[in-house]
Formats: sequence, structure tokens, C-alpha cells
Amino acid sequence: MRNSRLSRAARKSLARIYDGIVAAAADEATADSFVVTLQAQCEKLASLPGTLGRPRPELGDDFRSFPYRGYVIVFRYLPEVLDIVDILSERQDIDAHFSEDEQ
Repeated sequence: MRNSRLSRAARKSLARIYDGIVAAAADEATADSFVVTLQAQCEKLASLPGTLGRPRPELGDDFRSFPYRGYVIVFRYLPEVLDIVDILSERQDIDAHFSEDEQ
């Protein structure tokens, strides 16, 4: 069974998501619960057989994306691990985000 691995960008995004929920809801427990659920979804994607998600060649080699509760998990399958590249709000311009990362 494959595990998921969060990139530095994905870990930073989870921290921003947490902070955004705390700012909006003024509730750390809600933010913590959502971030844990989002991380569990990443583990679930890693554990499921087959190839999941939408191919996203415009973002990078072998990149795929999967929507989850207002966010988009961007990942790629590596031999032994599901590499979580980033986690973005579905409102973000994902193409522009990855173009900025290259600069």
C-alpha cells in the first residue's frame, strides 16, 4: 500500500487553510478538524487502487488533481508514494499558481 507525502508547499498550504478557517470562524477546533480531514483524504487517495484524479499535464509532468470540499489536491504518483504537490482553494487560478512557482 502506498502512503502520501506532503511537499513543503502542501504543508504551507495546510497552515494557510488552518489560519483562514480560524480567522473566518474564530474556532481552532473547526480548523484543526478540517485540516485533519483534508490530510486523511490525501491518505485515502494514496491507499486506493488505480489511477485517480484528473490529469493536469499543463501543471507539470504526471500531475493530477482531485477536488475535495472546496479545495483541489494536486498530486503525482511516484513509485512508492503519492506525492502531494500542493493543496489549493478551488477559487484560485491553479494554472497561474504553478506558473508563479516556476519563476
